[in-house]
Amino acid sequence: MKRAFALAAALLLLAGASAAAAAPRPLTVSVDRTRISTRLGRTIVFHSTMTNHGSTSAAGLIAHLNVLSFRSGVYVDPEDWSSHRTRYLAPIPAGGSTTLVWRVKAVNAGSIGVYVAVLAGSRATIRPTTGPTLRIQIADRKLLNSGGIVPLALAVPAALALALIVVRIRRTRLRT
Repeated sequence: MKRAFALAAALLLLAGASAAAAAPRPLTVSVDRTRISTRLGRTIVFHSTMTNHGSTSAAGLIAHLNVLSFRSGVYVDPEDWSSHRTRYLAPIPAGGSTTLVWRVKAVNAGSIGVYVAVLAGSRATIRPTTGPTLRIQIADRKLLNSGGIVPLALAVPAALALALIVVRIRRTRLRT
C-alpha cells in the first residue's frame, strides 16, 4: 500500500512539473529580427514587443536593453551604444502587448549581442523575462583619412621641406 501511494505521489508530481513546464509564461518578449549586419558608426533600429499572456494586467514592468560582445577581450560600454536603455512600461492589459523602439549605435566592430530583459519592479520575486538575442555583425571601417590625419601627415613634411628650401636660398644669396 505504501509503495502504491509513493508511486501515485511521484506520478502526480511528475505530471504537475510537466504541466508547469508546458504552461506559457505570463509575459514574453519578442524582437522584430534576430540578425543584422551594419558598419561601424551606424545606428540600428529594432523593435521589441512585450506580450501579457496572463489573466490580469501586468503593471510596474521595466524593460532594459543589454549589450555584450561575443568575442573575449572586447570592452563594451552599454552607455556608448544607447543612452536610453531603461524604459518604464505602462500597464499591459491581460492578453495585450506593447512595442518599444530601440536605437543602438554600432560602436565596436565585430559580433555583438543585444537583448531586452523585462523585470517587475514592484515584485522582486518574479524572475526577469528576456527576449531573443539580436546578433549584430559590425564591419570595421577602413579609412585612408581616419580621424582627419591625412592633411596633417602631408602638411608637416611639406612645411619642413619648404623651410629647408627657404634656408638654402637665403644661404646662397648671402654667399654671393
